[in-house]
Amino acid sequence: MLQPSLRSPWRRMLLIILATTLSLIGIASAGYYFAMRPVTLKIAVGPQAGDDYKLIQALTQVFARERNTVRLRPVVTDGPAASALALKSGAVDLAVIRGDLPVPKQAQSVAVLHKNVAVLWAPASQQPKGKRKGSKTAGIAGITDLTGKRVGVVGRTEANAGLLTVILQQYGVDPSKVQTLSVPVAEVADAVRTGKVDALLAAGPLNSKIIGDAVAATAHTGREPVFLSIESSEALAANHPSYEAASIPAGAFGGAPARPDNEVKTVSFSHYIVAREGASDTTIATFTEQLFTARQIVIGEVPLAAKIETPDTDKDAVIPVQPGAAAYVDGEEKSFLDRYSDLIWFSLMGLSLMGSAGAWFASFLRKDERTSTASQRERLLDMLATARRCSSAEDLDTMQTEADAILRDTLTAYENGAIDSAALTAFSIALEQFHNAVTDRKLLLADVSPLPPLRGVRPQAV
Repeated sequence: MLQPSLRSPWRRMLLIILATTLSLIGIASAGYYFAMRPVTLKIAVGPQAGDDYKLIQALTQVFARERNTVRLRPVVTDGPAASALALKSGAVDLAVIRGDLPVPKQAQSVAVLHKNVAVLWAPASQQPKGKRKGSKTAGIAGITDLTGKRVGVVGRTEANAGLLTVILQQYGVDPSKVQTLSVPVAEVADAVRTGKVDALLAAGPLNSKIIGDAVAATAHTGREPVFLSIESSEALAANHPSYEAASIPAGAFGGAPARPDNEVKTVSFSHYIVAREGASDTTIATFTEQLFTARQIVIGEVPLAAKIETPDTDKDAVIPVQPGAAAYVDGEEKSFLDRYSDLIWFSLMGLSLMGSAGAWFASFLRKDERTSTASQRERLLDMLATARRCSSAEDLDTMQTEADAILRDTLTAYENGAIDSAALTAFSIALEQFHNAVTDRKLLLADVSPLPPLRGVRPQAV
């Protein structure tokens, strides 16, 4: 009996398994590559000489050095207001903005970069005779005394002038009756010494070098700063949700005597990192995680990094939180499998369907070959019946040649997968029966053939 060859089917099966495995690996690798490839987010921040820019630049370098999946590309602006406009226009993905300035509707908070406090002080009045040197008296004892005075706003940002207006309005002081001047920190001492300003306002983190230098410059003129307390800070915060009641601890700005010598009430506002609405939740969640990890690394270089805080996730927050950042804060960040399980499952299903469709198509293409093989098997059975009645050895040889051709075609069909081993086994049985029939018929024809006459022998007459 003809034995079916197992080598080719097994080889074909191994090739199919190998191709399927490589396809799965390729799909998984492509998915992992597209999921984990570095994403660069453009972040608007400014001015370039400010503390915010220095902090963002340090974070950018850490993200690149650590080969994080989210990278930053700082876009320098003139300040928080310009950064907010850049986010509103869609020119950037992230922005560093001030919470007390107009916030774009599409902005969503990712983190509180730091909180700034308002520091308001007046130089002590000239020492009258008989007063102990170093004692502090001021012609301006409170905020209501600023009417008709000149207030120097330290720094070049116009936003702090708006902060002064809010404070004055809280105390019923007409802002139009208070003259404001922009005073660079390097010119504070000269402005105090020449009487160009009667009071000064600065805003920034408590450890801000700009505020510290401005307070120290005032003291160096021989007129110790007298800090003005915003006693109505809680009421102001209630009227303006972008501000919070805060306090400046005694000795916050150093000096001898301590500056201030007692705790001073004030207000604070936040600088936020915000994302544009529609940004990928997954990307922002990853960025938030990287931000708080890198915070510990850059503190030594930029101490302001210690002030980075998580955003307010309450529904009534001043700036709504970005869903990806909220997921990180609440511990609901999805893992890689959680994020892409559906995609992986649908990919496998699609691959399975493609495999089934391919198998059906291949089977459809082999339909004619299977039909031809079936007809050849029927032809072989017909020749089997004919061989048992055949009276010519030449005809048997002709059928044998045809059977050999049928055998060749059948084996080719098996190698191509058009027929299975069961069909090949059935064919081998029919072929064996045919060969047996041809052999038996040839022996029978040889036995019944007439003997040829002997030479030189004549038949005798009866």
